Amino acid sequence: MRVAVVGAGLGGLALAQGLRGVAGVEAEVFERDPGIVARFQGYRLVLNPIGFQAVRDCIPTRWHALLDEIVMPAAAEQLILDPRLNEIGKLGAGRTGIVVDRQVLRHLLLTGVTVHTDAALTGYDVSADGTVRARFARRAPATADLLVGADGGNSAVREVLSPQTIPTDTGVRFVIGRTPLTDEFAALSKAYGSKIAGDGVSLLLGAMRFRTPPKQAAEQLAPEVTLPDIGDYVRWVMILPPNGSLQDLSAQDAVLSRMDGWHPQLRALIEQADPDNSTLLSIRVVEPGERWASGPVTLLGDAIHATSPTGGNGANTALRDADLLRRRLIEADEGRLDLRGAVEHYERRMFEYGAEAVRSSLEKLPAFAPAST
Repeated sequence: MRVAVVGAGLGGLALAQGLRGVAGVEAEVFERDPGIVARFQGYRLVLNPIGFQAVRDCIPTRWHALLDEIVMPAAAEQLILDPRLNEIGKLGAGRTGIVVDRQVLRHLLLTGVTVHTDAALTGYDVSADGTVRARFARRAPATADLLVGADGGNSAVREVLSPQTIPTDTGVRFVIGRTPLTDEFAALSKAYGSKIAGDGVSLLLGAMRFRTPPKQAAEQLAPEVTLPDIGDYVRWVMILPPNGSLQDLSAQDAVLSRMDGWHPQLRALIEQADPDNSTLLSIRVVEPGERWASGPVTLLGDAIHATSPTGGNGANTALRDADLLRRRLIEADEGRLDLRGAVEHYERRMFEYGAEAVRSSLEKLPAFAPAST
């Protein structure tokens, strides 16, 4: 069996990694970026038990010790603080899970996987024998038994497979960045995992602490894996009101322009951020609509169910997809299902929990997003 995965994000790589050690299943990844690290993808995220178990099940067991060494437990009260760090309320029950750095996890999942970069999909054709011929702008076509679109909210695969499914812009904008976690910011610990409510904006902070620096942990526990040489940091997100303007400022300066009178350590946190890792993003969602007829092309992750980041379930749902599809494809490879049946089983379940993930994330958005101004 040959599987072609379009998109080298966490979901697509987890699928390819999970199939890599299975005899008879050939999985290759096609990424439109010119290089595997062409874009920075290194912010922390929280994995719930399903997402974390999916990662463990998709990687070789010999890497489990390494995975455990580069994550941290998530535990936060989820307070609401004012800009001077005084407690003024609670968001709800504290959130638990496993915190992982996206860039580090991505490099782990890349290990041993065949990835073709500068491979922008332009379309695909289904042949009479049921195979798929994927066409790319700057490389030769690739033929596979299954084409998986794991290429994000602007999925080129989805445009052909389900053109009626399009992203919806919520109107909410946010700026995200990261700052090295030094002793200077120790006093901010109660703000990690909490919401700081300012005048028309919200600031969310999250700490990423490694038990062992990732590069060092890989050298000690899995020498065949190369992980980024990074240290502890604080990921910060400022959520703007719907249709909020950045007034043509840089992302970092736009955040500081909205922090007059804020606690000096909060301002210092933004001032000391890496400007190359600060960016403005919009919150767009993709809601699964009517299912297409199951066949040799399917979708995974944000390509079919992009959630609001305030739901904290985007990566988790993509990883769940990868593990579920991996299991069904292994059953097909072993002759317990035919390929179409395997894909149909995956899609039926994925549409259900994927739609729920989008709904849940949108329900949580108002608690984090400021009101219109």
